[in-house]
Amino acid sequence: MNIDLLVAILMTIAGAATPLLIAALGELVVEKSGVLNLGVEGMMLIGAVTGFAIAVSTGIPALGALGAMIAAALASAIFAFLTLSLMANQVATGLALTIFGTGVSALIGAPFVGITTSTLGPIFPAALANDPIGRLIFGHSPLVYIGLILTFAVWWFLKHSRAGLILRAVGESDSAAHAIGYPVLKVRYLAVLFGGAMAGLAGSYYSLVLTPMWAERLTAGRGWIAIALVVFASWRPGRVLLGAYLFGLVITMELQAKAAGFNMFAPEFLAALPYLATIAVLAVISVAKRGGVAAPACLGKPFRAAA
Repeated sequence: MNIDLLVAILMTIAGAATPLLIAALGELVVEKSGVLNLGVEGMMLIGAVTGFAIAVSTGIPALGALGAMIAAALASAIFAFLTLSLMANQVATGLALTIFGTGVSALIGAPFVGITTSTLGPIFPAALANDPIGRLIFGHSPLVYIGLILTFAVWWFLKHSRAGLILRAVGESDSAAHAIGYPVLKVRYLAVLFGGAMAGLAGSYYSLVLTPMWAERLTAGRGWIAIALVVFASWRPGRVLLGAYLFGLVITMELQAKAAGFNMFAPEFLAALPYLATIAVLAVISVAKRGGVAAPACLGKPFRAAA
């Protein structure tokens, strides 16, 4: 295989995997605290349209990415208030958040359809990316490197920090954590806000890096894959990284098959491959780990402080 083609494929895999990785890491932290937020897709769409609108208005893509994080975090705050303070059903509220994000993003994005903007390009000097190996190492968007750094940071936070230990304790036994003085609701609020910010950042990757333009439903359901990745990874950051790049490979295979004119299967089947892979992975894990899933014990359960 031509080295330039191989590098192009590897860079495409990294590009496809990065938003899944960032969104999944945010959701992993949320679920480790005992909260199940199924609104990742909606928050990604809010982040995508907000980031694009700010980038078009200011000409500064980095400011758009920051705005995307803030907007999605605010959307997640609505979810947190409804589920943590008012104890609404987390599954229903998460689904409502996805519907809300889809509608709001379409409304806000309507004036920006057909407009393009500058992208979040490589941060390293162009001279370092003159050859194929240089492009593979130094030619990515800054969000690709942020995703890798974030993987290590989340692993270290959960494994070696006191705050991470408290978060895990809250997710495993909220009543016990409350009994020894840990602020359960505060921890969960902060976790949900972090997950929202990461979903927004992941969404901005689609509108500021992959396709620097806005289109309705731009994320194409990738938020659901990010949620599935958390289960696939058994709530472990390292496995989230592996799973994200695995799904990135599946998505890249679909794109390469279309580009090569592979006509054995209908285009709709090729487009469905990432989602079919998601269902297959979850089914295999469900069978293999029945009775031994490593999910946090309090995942999805409302918390009411004892009087």
